[in-house]
Amino acid sequence: MERQMEPCQLIERSIIKKYRKELWTPFIVAVKRYELVQAGDKIAVCISGGKDSMLMAKLMQELQRHSDVPFELVFLVMDPGYNEINRQKIESNAALLNIPITIFETDVFAVANNSDKSPCYLCARMRRGYLYKKAQELGCNKIALGHHFNDVIETTVMSMFYGSQLQAMPPKLHSTNFPGMVLIRPLYCVREEDIIAWKRYNDLEFIQCACRFTENCTTCDNGGGGSKRQEVKVLLRRLKRDNPNIENSIFRSIHGVALDTMPGYKTEGQEHSFLERFDRVEAELQKELKEKQKQKADKTE
Repeated sequence: MERQMEPCQLIERSIIKKYRKELWTPFIVAVKRYELVQAGDKIAVCISGGKDSMLMAKLMQELQRHSDVPFELVFLVMDPGYNEINRQKIESNAALLNIPITIFETDVFAVANNSDKSPCYLCARMRRGYLYKKAQELGCNKIALGHHFNDVIETTVMSMFYGSQLQAMPPKLHSTNFPGMVLIRPLYCVREEDIIAWKRYNDLEFIQCACRFTENCTTCDNGGGGSKRQEVKVLLRRLKRDNPNIENSIFRSIHGVALDTMPGYKTEGQEHSFLERFDRVEAELQKELKEKQKQKADKTE
């Protein structure tokens, strides 16, 4: 008689089997392509309680089980001031999914919600700072956040439409305020629609937006501008009707930026103009022209 599987085992099986193509494969692609995990890493998997971070935790857990590369994981939950219902939901989901979470309390919501200017931006910065600090205290060298493929696409479009710049969301980056710490995004190639499908298939319920500022919010992106992000979501959905490949095109475009065609760009905090290269190329062409004229003159003598 076949042994009946526990709920957690069924959920894990759905990741590896039923949603292998949609979840496990793109997750592994991102880990390998962007070299997100190295031997000896101690990674703080940051869990907010939403569908994305909870799935990321399970994927990282499965990776640790099956990988030949030895690394450690800490499943870190920062309580920024959740109400009792959301706090209990995170704890019960962690227990259901067999994720051994480490919780620590902060006053992020209280501080951010009393701010007159950009409470969402302040909240995001404070949360990121607390996570880095706690992870470092626990001996971690990396923190993992649950930003997925659609976050990458939407952020790219938002930066162009509302930020007047072509700026993407990198799969990993060094922290400027916490030397030695690296942020990684293991869900970089995983699509939100597939995360939702996995959640529904397993009849899972996660918190959506735990912000005290907007308790019932379903579109907040914890980064300031939930409404703008929602506008971009709707726009991309419309464009996708006529061009089903539009999201892939945007994603590939940030991997193939042709700097030579840009009138300006910024790197390492320094702004550059196409004129720098234009003047250099012109000087090289003039030098080449003079050499050819000299060679021609030498031949006629």
